[in-house]
Amino acid sequence: MNRIAYMVLRNFFRAPIWFYHIWKLGRSGDTHTEQQRYDYIRNVVKTVNRTGRVEVEVHGIQNLPEKNGFILFPNHQGLFDVLAIMESCPNPLGIVVKKEASNIILIKQVIAAMHGMSIDRQDVKASLKVITKMTEDVKQGRNYVIFAEGTRSREGNNLLSFKGGTFKSAVNARCPIVPVALIDCFKPFDVNSIKKQKVQVRFLEPLQPEQYVGLRTIQIADIVHDKIQQEINENMG
Repeated sequence: MNRIAYMVLRNFFRAPIWFYHIWKLGRSGDTHTEQQRYDYIRNVVKTVNRTGRVEVEVHGIQNLPEKNGFILFPNHQGLFDVLAIMESCPNPLGIVVKKEASNIILIKQVIAAMHGMSIDRQDVKASLKVITKMTEDVKQGRNYVIFAEGTRSREGNNLLSFKGGTFKSAVNARCPIVPVALIDCFKPFDVNSIKKQKVQVRFLEPLQPEQYVGLRTIQIADIVHDKIQQEINENMG
């Protein structure tokens, strides 16, 4: 059985309640704090992962900055990536997703509740607006996660090249850049099995502004890419 179908079946009676609460959290004028909204969705994610028989192994949690206002840059392996990151990270996050995914039911409501954004990489003007908004938000102490490959790798634990443009918000905000190594996150949904699966989320030591000031964004992208690939190579299996 496909694991996504298995997760749906296991949570069939919970899903309508979750959807209703997440929809309410994303409405304009909601009075919950960002941490409260995130904690609710994160608990939903933990239940989905557990009932889907996926164990998320977390390493390097101490590398998350003590002060909010940072951006996570993970590699991109598939649909399970965000579920793994949200279970692993206790700090509230805004998610930047491709425009194509932003109108999918439930994803749309989650993005609204977490004050995430969608990006159309083919529209330069729209992309610049997202970069500007992220910069302003991060300066105000919000955190984000963005996939620097732009699309998922189809080669398992081997990374695609990172796009320099995804680092512009971090550079403009002069915030910590946190590399995140995802290992085997493609397996839960790509392998046609519901056997118990383990994935790894590894938060690496962040790059502080003084470490990347003066570098071009493509140079920063290469540094983060290589750190993540090295971490994956050293810890696979």
